Amino acid sequence: MTPESTAAPVRGRGADADSDGDARGGWALVRPTVVQHRRALWTMLAWSLASVLPALVSGHLVAAALDRGFLTGEPTTGTLFLACYGVAMVVGAFAGRQAVPPMAVFVEALRDRLVGVTVSGSLTRAVADGDRPNAGVVAGVIGQTETVRRLLPNVLLASLAAGLGAVGALGGLLTLAPVLAPLVLGIMAGAGLGIARLSLIWRRRYRGALTADEELAAHNARITEGIRDIVACGATNRAQTDSDARFTASARATASLATVGAARIGCIVLAARLPLLALLLTAPWLISQGLISAGELVGAATYLVAVLEPALRTLVHLVGNAGLELTTVLGRLAGHRRTSESHADTGVTAPGYELALRDTTFRYGPHSEPVLDGADLRVRQGEHLAIVGPSGIGKSTLTNVLAGLERPECGEVTLGGTALHALGQRWLRNTVCLVPQESYVFTGTVEGNLTYLAPGAGRRQLDEAVERMGLADLVRAHGGYSGLIERPDSLSAGERQLITLTRVYLSEARVVILDEATCHLDPVAEAQAELALAARPGTLIVVAHRISSALRADRVVLLDGNRLRTGTHDELCRTSPTYADMAGLWSTGPAHPAASSPARTTAW
Repeated sequence: MTPESTAAPVRGRGADADSDGDARGGWALVRPTVVQHRRALWTMLAWSLASVLPALVSGHLVAAALDRGFLTGEPTTGTLFLACYGVAMVVGAFAGRQAVPPMAVFVEALRDRLVGVTVSGSLTRAVADGDRPNAGVVAGVIGQTETVRRLLPNVLLASLAAGLGAVGALGGLLTLAPVLAPLVLGIMAGAGLGIARLSLIWRRRYRGALTADEELAAHNARITEGIRDIVACGATNRAQTDSDARFTASARATASLATVGAARIGCIVLAARLPLLALLLTAPWLISQGLISAGELVGAATYLVAVLEPALRTLVHLVGNAGLELTTVLGRLAGHRRTSESHADTGVTAPGYELALRDTTFRYGPHSEPVLDGADLRVRQGEHLAIVGPSGIGKSTLTNVLAGLERPECGEVTLGGTALHALGQRWLRNTVCLVPQESYVFTGTVEGNLTYLAPGAGRRQLDEAVERMGLADLVRAHGGYSGLIERPDSLSAGERQLITLTRVYLSEARVVILDEATCHLDPVAEAQAELALAARPGTLIVVAHRISSALRADRVVLLDGNRLRTGTHDELCRTSPTYADMAGLWSTGPAHPAASSPARTTAW
């Protein structure tokens, strides 16, 4: 459930300021992982420094091979210098290989953090604001996280090696032939300014292209979701026109980005080839004046062609393209963190666990009929309550409102006298546990699944919970608590529900709401689970799908239209024809809660 991004294409100075803020926020996402894995990064840096050895010595060794070897009639000496160059290349390649494992450790740790931050922010917004999840935007966020994972190793490793290589090549060139310093440095400074200016333009256009792609994905998701209504209304031409406009905008943004990229390539060519051209044109004069030797000329050309030009190309591509892309994507992902921070936990707790609705109205849209209309309900602390009503009447909606997952249009929902929205969300989610009909069991050990909400649970607590919830046979079948559940889908729906209910039994929740969470259990297993949960400290609210659940409860809440009626089973049988009909009773005779006849276990 990811918030939909509807940011407009970025233009102007104000947009640049926002972008700078996004960039800072994006790299702030990386900082905790950098601190946590700084040892791995220092190791990577050390090996990267060693990997630039060939760049530093290449020109000097080539010059020495010529001036002190081949050109002086000493081929053995020249060969030895070239052999030293070969050894330096082997050492550099080995060092570059050794820099990869620590980088992998850092990148995988960062990916895990980014996934955690974006998912947390998206879920927080969906729960707190009730935003409708958008499948296209969810896919976009996943893709952006993988983009960071793909780009970061190249940007750090290759750009670090290229940057150190370029510095080494310049240092080697200037020590080998100092006379070339003014020429080389002047040309590179001018080209560098041009590349920097074009990179700023590239960044703005890349953000525009990314925004166009996001808007296109969001638009396509809306079209896909509403395709039946579009066809029914005869609006296919309008939908096609809108889609074409967004496709065109995306294509134009991409083409504009490519134009700037081509201009930057021209600057790279100037930075790398002009010094070489100048060197070759002035070579006769430089040699005749004794300013450089023939070997130094070839060595300088080696630095320019074999080291400096590839390093510049790599730097501009990785820092100017991939680096700016990485910064932009991190800025987008940082928006999800700010979403989470905007709903920062207040830390407020309630003094008690009495749950109450006061004059509460809830509807799903401004023009829809209310599911709840001025509803009042008080659930006493420690009470066992059953919720009943015809299918589709709004029982799940009521549980969502009670749990704070849906916010009412008017009225108030309180826990311990404090409004749910004013409570600390972390405390509220640990205190109020809503268990849906679909159970989640993950691949892992039996113990890991059972203690998911209570990681500190001991063996005695586990044994008690398993025994009370009737899960002992399943635990034994998997070889005990350490047994592995390899394929959760191989479990029956009832077994998955029992695992989930046992997980809740072990938790610290003091208000447990079961939204037909026992529907796949047989009546005996359902009764055992409900009675065990009712016996633990706290309140139990059950959306009943069998009359037996209502018989076990202290009180029953009947959804009758958009109103709530409460009472014991016997009271409602006497006063509510709807309830009497649902219970399958045609008289107002009393019924004992412990009854277990077929009539008492009939499913609704």
